[in-house]
Amino acid sequence: MTNCNQNSYQFSPLNRKKITASFNGGAIGSDGGLLLIREVDKQIGLTKKISKIFSDHRHQSYIEHSIEHLLKQRVYAIAAGYEDVNDHDFLRNDLCFQTAVGREVALASSATLSRFENSADRKVLVAISKILVEHFIARHKTAPQELILDFDPTDNRIYGHQEKRHYHGYYQNYCYLPLHVFCGEHLLVSLLRPSDIDGAKYAGAILKLLVKRFREVWPKVKIVFRGDSGFARKRILYWCENNDVEYIVGIGSNSRLQKLAEDVIKQAKNLYETTREKQRVFAEFYYKAESWNCQRRIIAKAENNEKGENTRFLITNKKDVSQIIYDNHYCPRGDMENNLKQLKLDLYSDRNSCHDFLANHFRVLLSSIAYILLIELKSVHLKKTNLAKAYCGTVQLKLLKIGVMILKNTRNIKFLLASHCPYQNDFITAVQSLVPS
Repeated sequence: MTNCNQNSYQFSPLNRKKITASFNGGAIGSDGGLLLIREVDKQIGLTKKISKIFSDHRHQSYIEHSIEHLLKQRVYAIAAGYEDVNDHDFLRNDLCFQTAVGREVALASSATLSRFENSADRKVLVAISKILVEHFIARHKTAPQELILDFDPTDNRIYGHQEKRHYHGYYQNYCYLPLHVFCGEHLLVSLLRPSDIDGAKYAGAILKLLVKRFREVWPKVKIVFRGDSGFARKRILYWCENNDVEYIVGIGSNSRLQKLAEDVIKQAKNLYETTREKQRVFAEFYYKAESWNCQRRIIAKAENNEKGENTRFLITNKKDVSQIIYDNHYCPRGDMENNLKQLKLDLYSDRNSCHDFLANHFRVLLSSIAYILLIELKSVHLKKTNLAKAYCGTVQLKLLKIGVMILKNTRNIKFLLASHCPYQNDFITAVQSLVPS
């Protein structure tokens, strides 16, 4: 059994010299790069704006931690790779986090942060979502010519008896089914939903709100709705067609579609059998599902390789050539799925450990805020470095996880970063961009 009260630990010697270790180093941290997140947030004012929408019902004479400090503490920790509020029982005394948050005394405990997470009501969650969209708009200095809105659901597995807990047959587990909307690598919407619903639930309403807001700001912007076959819903398609919105959406295969694409499927098979090299053949035709009131354009991609047939179908109202639509306009949707993986794996948006559903929704939004700060850091202030296209986890590892000794007195707080940090040039580039001399 580990002796947690032991003061020092002895390791195997080096050249007859004893090697010992202890946690008595004092003001030494491993998250020196949090200063970059602090400056990014200070520049765009994201957490400051969000903190103002909360109604603080606490007794003012007993308050030690403001809403803004609580929000920053939670978001910055997620950005640095600490997903659990329990981590803050130690991090609250870390000078890296205290300096980043803007306090010179101990930060909030896990109990205080837990109460904070459970204080968010539906009104607050809606207001946060609006701020995220407004931030996306504000970061554009000129009107964009085109916005491609990627919609995608994912599963957030849950292991307790959380509110609105349901079993999902496709994911074969108890989970929530959040809906995320991206435009490029920029996150616009994170909506937590129970899993006992249609995967496209609320997608049409969110699309309408986004299109309305974007066209208020940019009347001539071209908007494209993109999603997998779960979004091939007649009401969404009909609304797009009547509101000048282009769409590229997958559609599930069925016997009628297979029959209409029979010729290109055979052609791809014959070409592969002749050449023994992967073959792709494209075709298009018009198709009317039983629930539709009109025919719509279908693009078929018939692929054949050593693993057999792979036929995919898209439904679209774009006017480009079939292969261009598939390769240049639909396949880049894979980048959005990678962004979603970053949100889940690097920023823990699927850590929905609270009992209340709204508290878990707030957790998803906390991870979304952390994601936006990291994307802002790398896309704006690291765009001339090798980290410009790095994943959030890579930015965490290379720029945030920097060993640091902190010297603090009445006049100064000095961060003495590790002298042999291999990414100090990238760090310096970010600092020069964030805090110009």
